[in-house]
Amino acid sequence: MLTLSGVSASYGTVPAIDGVSIEVGEGEAVGLLGANGAGKSTTLRAISGLVRLAAGRIAFAGADIAALPPYRVAELGIAHVPEGRQVFPEMTVQENLEIGAYVPRAKAERSRTLETVYAIFPVLAERRRQRAGTMSGGEQQMLAVGRGLMLRPRLLMLDEPSLGLAPVMTDVTFEKIAEIHRMGTAVLLVEQNVSRALTLVQRAYVLESGKVIMHGSSAELAGNKQVQAAYLGI
Repeated sequence: MLTLSGVSASYGTVPAIDGVSIEVGEGEAVGLLGANGAGKSTTLRAISGLVRLAAGRIAFAGADIAALPPYRVAELGIAHVPEGRQVFPEMTVQENLEIGAYVPRAKAERSRTLETVYAIFPVLAERRRQRAGTMSGGEQQMLAVGRGLMLRPRLLMLDEPSLGLAPVMTDVTFEKIAEIHRMGTAVLLVEQNVSRALTLVQRAYVLESGKVIMHGSSAELAGNKQVQAAYLGI
């Protein structure tokens, strides 16, 4: 469904990713793993059209999307949940969610999708009239994921969903992501918590200094001595 072929991008004169090639199949859960500064977030931003490519090709459902503006990428069914949640603090939970359904296809199904999101995240239904800025970090993360789902995406891209969360909220967040995946939505997960990520995704790519240095099934990577030493503390 999604294919990146030899994708490179920079911030000014500073290279961020170099020759990245990854694939995500229909309904698949795939991880992008690596340390801070490895290029994981830049890869998602390149897919979303937030970073222009210096080289390479990005295809989604057979169409070349590398030159599309971000709103057109979203219209095709790619939702990007950014690092740091970035909810609108002065708006209510429901207002934040409704903003997620801004493309015509999603707007037409907004009421039905809203009920689906509330079924996945009951706490959001309970707090629907509460201002987002008064919620806990874990609740805001649920809201950010729910807002992404309001787009009715074929592919949900999540950037560091466990960042800054207490262990119990990390568990809840990963359980909810797994539930969303079981419902048929493809997931591309950027995550520094490698051990947890490998329990959720089917395959993963490991980035280092902007390059893919290895990829394989979750079981293969969990058993790889280099991954164990660098990311799993073994």
